[in-house]
Amino acid sequence: MSNLTSVIVAVVTCLNVLACGWLIWWTARKRPHESAVGEVTDHVWDGDLRERNNPMPRWWLGLFFLSMVFCFAYFLLYPALGHFGGVLGWSEARQYQGEVSQAQRQYGPMYAAFAGRSVPELAKDPKALALGRSLFVNNCIQCHGSDARGGPGFPNLTDDDWLYGGEPQTIVQTITHGREGVMPAWGAVIGAQGVDEVAAYVESLSGRTVPAAAVAAGKERFTLCIGCHGADGKGNPLVGAPNLTDDIWLYGGSDASIHKSIAEGRHGKMPAWEWLGEDRIRLLAAYVYSLSQPH
Repeated sequence: MSNLTSVIVAVVTCLNVLACGWLIWWTARKRPHESAVGEVTDHVWDGDLRERNNPMPRWWLGLFFLSMVFCFAYFLLYPALGHFGGVLGWSEARQYQGEVSQAQRQYGPMYAAFAGRSVPELAKDPKALALGRSLFVNNCIQCHGSDARGGPGFPNLTDDDWLYGGEPQTIVQTITHGREGVMPAWGAVIGAQGVDEVAAYVESLSGRTVPAAAVAAGKERFTLCIGCHGADGKGNPLVGAPNLTDDIWLYGGSDASIHKSIAEGRHGKMPAWEWLGEDRIRLLAAYVYSLSQPH
């Protein structure tokens, strides 16, 4: 916002408040030849419904003008007029940082008590797992679900099927920096028939019964996919390409879902959680790691 725009916003905002006050004053003042308070005016509806001159109560007007005073007091104290930040210097970012700092002072020592321990070791500590689950509930269930079993487009964290690898350090890296996986759309390249054939071959990789002719044709076209999924279709953790042979499907394993993935492509993104800090990330990673381990 430029300085000129800021001034315009401030002036227009103040004038609007003043205009509201003027409008109330103008409509509430007594006029010549006006009916006395409580008397019937000349307005009649439906033959017998008459309007009486009943002005707004003075206490109501008083509250309205007090609200105007409150508006200008707010404009002075808080950011509301363009670039003017208010004499108190309040801002959402400053308040957020203050709350984060307070939480760090309050809860930091609790997380720091587990510092220096490996993820597998923390995964065997009930107290560490309880803290990790708390972090998971507060930050991860929106995508992965309260049971961590995910949903279409969001991986199941309990089945030991990992897009980028399930080693402890890899899980830490995934949480810290996030992930972004993109599968290109092939519909415009290979056409509807090509999508059908590749889908047939992909379904055959997971043990489904598919017409042999479609599978053979799809195998020839699958050469477009081996750069990510590998010649055997078992995926590549380096780029997050799924294993197509285990009958576990990130976006659903129905025939329609597989066709859509091939024809239109997919784009999945996990945000980075680096702001949680190293101690909390390792506790969260320990909880996630424990979900796929034998109990």
